[in-house]
Amino acid sequence: MVPRGEARWAWLLSDGGEPRNWILFLAPLVGWHDGGWAGIGWGVFAAVFTAVLPTLILGFGERRRYWGDRHVRRRQDRIVAAPGVMASVITGTALLYGLRAPVEVTALVTAMLAVLLALLVITFFWKVSVHSAVASGALTILATDFGPWLLVLTPLVVLIGWSRIRLRCHTVGQVTVGVLIGAAVSAPVYTLLG
Repeated sequence: MVPRGEARWAWLLSDGGEPRNWILFLAPLVGWHDGGWAGIGWGVFAAVFTAVLPTLILGFGERRRYWGDRHVRRRQDRIVAAPGVMASVITGTALLYGLRAPVEVTALVTAMLAVLLALLVITFFWKVSVHSAVASGALTILATDFGPWLLVLTPLVVLIGWSRIRLRCHTVGQVTVGVLIGAAVSAPVYTLLG
């Protein structure tokens, strides 16, 4: 059993480091980097389709008991939840390209979509940590835009992974694969398109 104080820290790290929060922070920041104040607006627009609407979809499914909670812990439930989330991200990506949003913002959502697709393929066979994938992908993109010095935040990604393991949501292997996929998929896609 996880000690009480340790469990509290694990929950705080897990909830604070959930994918939605990374995206809500990252999308406007990438938009600002590419287009100043107008870019922030595009980043917020991107976050609506990649963070806000997916959160609402997951909340709706939780209330209807299509899956157990907003983190969709059961692998089989993730396959059920994926189409709604993917539809939102694909719609947002198409709109950003169609409306000629700043290049870095469209590259960001395309990289997110690529990571989601990779995770979905794995989910048909095995459970992988989305928290870890999004955290490592976000950090990779931040380091690409603002410099490798931001890799000093790597311990934050490690702590988020630790929280998922401590809460028994994932194994060490599932967290490790999530970290590797997040970085390995998002970095080349973002660099190529950005």
